[in-house]
Amino acid sequence: MDTNSIAILILLGSFFIMIFLRFPIAYAVGLASVFCMLFQGSSLNDISRLMVKGISSFSLMAVPFFITMGVLMGSGGISQKLIALANACVGWMRGGLAQVNIVASYFFGGISGSAAADTASLGSLLIPMMVDEGYDADFSTAVTITSSCEGLLVPPSHNMVIYATTAGGISVGSLFLAGYLPGAVLAVTLMIGSYIFSVKRGYPKGAPFNIKDFIIQLGKSIWALAAVVIVVVGVVAGVFTATESAAIAVIYSLIVSVFIYKGLTWKGVWQALDACVNTLSIVLILIATSSVFGYALTTLHVPTLAANAITSVTSNRIILILLLNMILLVLGAIMDMAPIILIATPILLPIATGVAGLDPIQFGIMVVLNCGIGLLTPPVGAVLFIGSAVGKVPMERVVKATLPFYLCMIGALILVSYIPDISLLLPKVFAGYVPVTM
Repeated sequence: MDTNSIAILILLGSFFIMIFLRFPIAYAVGLASVFCMLFQGSSLNDISRLMVKGISSFSLMAVPFFITMGVLMGSGGISQKLIALANACVGWMRGGLAQVNIVASYFFGGISGSAAADTASLGSLLIPMMVDEGYDADFSTAVTITSSCEGLLVPPSHNMVIYATTAGGISVGSLFLAGYLPGAVLAVTLMIGSYIFSVKRGYPKGAPFNIKDFIIQLGKSIWALAAVVIVVVGVVAGVFTATESAAIAVIYSLIVSVFIYKGLTWKGVWQALDACVNTLSIVLILIATSSVFGYALTTLHVPTLAANAITSVTSNRIILILLLNMILLVLGAIMDMAPIILIATPILLPIATGVAGLDPIQFGIMVVLNCGIGLLTPPVGAVLFIGSAVGKVPMERVVKATLPFYLCMIGALILVSYIPDISLLLPKVFAGYVPVTM
């Protein structure tokens, strides 16, 4: 075995061993990189410089701002207003509260950008409401956790910023626009599944649609929804960069939460900022260690080896796309979202754009959606655990109730994977984006 092969074995072998030993993911990524690079003769100073370089990016400055925006808005009392707006839109349908849950997640996701925050915030309100109206607790929890993944696709999403930075040279504005239709497709598939179950189990429906009530609730929610407009329109129109828009959105969110909705006190602001620091420290450590990991992968030519291995199985584009999705789904079951984006993108993106003929933006949406499904998949499944705790339902029952909704999410994933315009139509129309490959 040559030196290169031994280095790859050290890098990947130690990484997966630590993953299965339940090491924190940042430690697993960092230690595996250190072991590999020390074997190759690099010094600790070289490794430290690579870590610092990994987080010394202007575009990555948007990540802490978007996280702060999401925490402020999520703590500012907007959940009830978005639920009321969603109820005015779809509450009249059979299984109305389940449909409200899904639509509210679409609205809230555009503000928080976090599936975990969506589940914790909306779930704590909607799951008890659904149970009181006669819905089964496990069904209510399953709807909540699956619909929370819409927030990963609907901009602004800090995970999309991480993908754009990792992929290199991708427009954040175009990537933001690309998330709207896939998020809507996911919502529609979940609504169809919820409707079928609601009819089968005889779940109730709400009051008939009332245009006056809809306009009233829209007026109450407009301040929250405007935050998304400021970010997306500002970036796409070129008024400011993603980082600048995120900073402006934080100030706007603070004003709305404290002075307009008055759901957040100044003491609550400090508590929200404390939560932001905790979350951000984890994200930045991951980005720093993953940059070293990615450097090691590149110098060892692992992306090329992976491309050759996958293409040796088949050259059929349809099967290749299916294989890429399967790899990401498996990774999602054992790793969290940010490390998958940081580690898998340098390896799989050349295969996706080269052999499979996918556009980088379309592939980015696929990565995010796959990771979202992974958040609901044991054994890691962070959102699965949060949903179980919020709904006070044993995890085994939640997994069983979620199985039909997995099919809905896989259906949305297949549509996004094989129909490029679901991801690329809005960037082409509103941002003048020219697809790289079709």
